[in-house]
Order: sequence, then structure tokens, then C-alpha cells
Amino acid sequence: MAVLRARLGQLVVDCADPERLARFWAGLLGGRPVVRDSSWAYVDPPGAPRLAFQRVPEEKAGKNRLHLDLAVEDVRRARAAAVRRGAHPVGATVTDAQGTFQVMRDPEGNEFCLVESADG
Repeated sequence: MAVLRARLGQLVVDCADPERLARFWAGLLGGRPVVRDSSWAYVDPPGAPRLAFQRVPEEKAGKNRLHLDLAVEDVRRARAAAVRRGAHPVGATVTDAQGTFQVMRDPEGNEFCLVESADG
């Protein structure tokens, strides 16, 4: 069987307010939020695939099956900056042999992690 060769073009997040999430994620990752219309917005973070947001009628239910890990230099400073933009921490910051991480939720409750590697 032939192997499919594909390239990740974008990650799409279902949400209630695409413009709000595009602004939030642009504030964390860089790039400019683009609002196509009331049902679709996106941000093109430097060096990463497009992160797009599409309006859906249903609310988020349960834990994400996929989440983003954001590499940061200092988890505590990144946590404070994310909270100022509307994120919410989930539990305590954890440090182990691999590094330090903090589970967060964006303004609509989508989980993501701030990750500080132990090896710098």
C-alpha cells in the first residue's frame, strides 16, 4: 500500500467565539488574528501551522482529545501572562525529571500545557 504524504496545514478548534479565541492565541503565540466572518477566524503563528477557530452550536463537553504543548522559557511567567489574557490554570505547576509544566484552559475551556524543558 502506498504511503500518504501529507503536510499539516492547520489545526482547527471548534468554539463559540472564533474572533475571541483568535485574539487570545495570537497574544500567546504571535501572529495577527484574522477574522474571515463570524463563523471563522485564524492566526498564523511564526514557525507553526495555522491555528483556526470555527463556530459550532454545541458547547465543549469533557476533556480535549488533543491539546497543544507550548514550549516556554519560564512556566511561572508564562502562566501569569496567559492568565492576564484570559486563560485559567488547572491544578498546580508540576516539576519532574523532564521539566516543569502547567495545564491551562483557554477562555473557552480548551486545555493546553505550558512546558519548560529540564534540559533548557
